[in-house]
Amino acid sequence: MKKVLTVCVAVAASFFIVNSSKAQVKIGFFDEQAVLALMPGIGKVDTALQTYAADSLAPERDAIMEDLKRTDSLLKDSTKLTPSLKAVLQKEAGQKYYKLQNWQQYQQEALQTKQEELLRPFRQKVYAVLQDVIKEQKYTHVFKPTDVIFAEKSEDIALRVLAGLRIPLPKEVLDAIKAAGISTANGPAQPAPKPMLPPGAKPVKTAGR
Repeated sequence: MKKVLTVCVAVAASFFIVNSSKAQVKIGFFDEQAVLALMPGIGKVDTALQTYAADSLAPERDAIMEDLKRTDSLLKDSTKLTPSLKAVLQKEAGQKYYKLQNWQQYQQEALQTKQEELLRPFRQKVYAVLQDVIKEQKYTHVFKPTDVIFAEKSEDIALRVLAGLRIPLPKEVLDAIKAAGISTANGPAQPAPKPMLPPGAKPVKTAGR
């Protein structure tokens, strides 16, 4: 019985090895930030974030501070308050204090949410082309550059996506696309657009560099 089990395991292992060797695995890597940084109009995202911080978040913080001052004034003369109303005001004051004390974190999260909203139309265009490239080039796995230890330069899908987007590109990117043998219908080389930078972020690396 033990010999039969050993033979079965060996046969199963051999089938697994054969099937794995026949599987066509093609791995690529894609740098989303490098592509987004070159999208026309991407600079407006950074401007919109600054406007949102100044016109929405700053007034919200000021309003909380004013509400807190009024609540504190009411609590100072608590003899005119019923116990239930006093408890409600104390709870509200505590929530407002907590929000102000953690305002930096709240503001950062709000800006990130707003940034995702503003980037959505750009990402939709990029990922529509990315899906076409994956299908055309028959990639089975696509990773972020940070998740790849080593990869051939030819497997940088960002160049193919940039070519497929048909947007104005800086000369060094067009040269990289040409050197990779990727056909493109892009127009003449254009100055690179100003990279979009979320608050506190460092400039992203452009493709082809």
